[in-house]
This record gives sequence, C-alpha cells and structure tokens, in this order.
Amino acid sequence: MWKNYIQSIAPEHIFHPPANRSRIEAVQNEFNISLPEALIQFYQESNGVEEPFGFHLIWPIEKLRDENQFFRTNLTYRELFMPFDHLLFFSDAGNGDLFAFAISGNNVIEREEIYVWNHEDDSRSWIAPNLKVFLKRWTNGDISV
Repeated sequence: MWKNYIQSIAPEHIFHPPANRSRIEAVQNEFNISLPEALIQFYQESNGVEEPFGFHLIWPIEKLRDENQFFRTNLTYRELFMPFDHLLFFSDAGNGDLFAFAISGNNVIEREEIYVWNHEDDSRSWIAPNLKVFLKRWTNGDISV
C-alpha cells in the first residue's frame, strides 16, 4: 500500500527492504510508545524511503531511533530547547527542521497528525492530518519550511 502510494506521487524515490519486526518492537520498547499504525505498516513494506539525492522522505527505523535518542538525551539541546519527549521524529526537511508525530502525556500517539519542529525558534507547528497527506504535501511542495 505505502510503496504504491509513494510511487504514485513521487516515482523517483528509492525504497529499502522491509524493517525487521523485532527492530520496530525494540524502538517501541526503548521509547515506551506504540508507533502509529501507518508508520508500522510503512516499515513493514520499506525500511525508509529516500530521494535520488539521498534525502529521506521517511527515515529508516534505525535513524528514527538514533535521532529521537539524540534529541532526548543531548545536554546542550536540553538547555536550549523545550523537551522533545512528546515528539517522535521520523523525517527531516534537510535544513535542520524535523517532522514528528505528537506523543500525548500517557506515552501514546493518539492522533496521526504531523508536526514540524523549527530548529531556529523551537516552535512546533501542525502541518498535516496524517502521514498520507503529509507525504503528498511534502513531495509536491505544498509544505515549505
């Protein structure tokens, strides 16, 4: 489903082999959350998707883990920015801004809405109601950051 959808809106993108289920579960356990169903389904089809120039439309599960761990534990970032514990980053804009799902206070991603974190002013802004709309808007240039 996801590969077909992405190929229909951005045929030049490159897909990776599916993520191992145990890696998906390890990330969920590490951050004590359940990933959004849409993201789990995506990872079951492809462990990341990238443009021909190497920028990821959706990060591989390992990069999702590493980036979220970095933003939650980096001491300098903890002093400069609001906490990142309520965001699950899954992609970046290539300019320092990151795309994320919001994690509610009970460690659940209740809605599959997408937000962008602005690295310059630490703002967090809503940009799409779900992953499908985000992908379409981002690939066709309707989202600019």
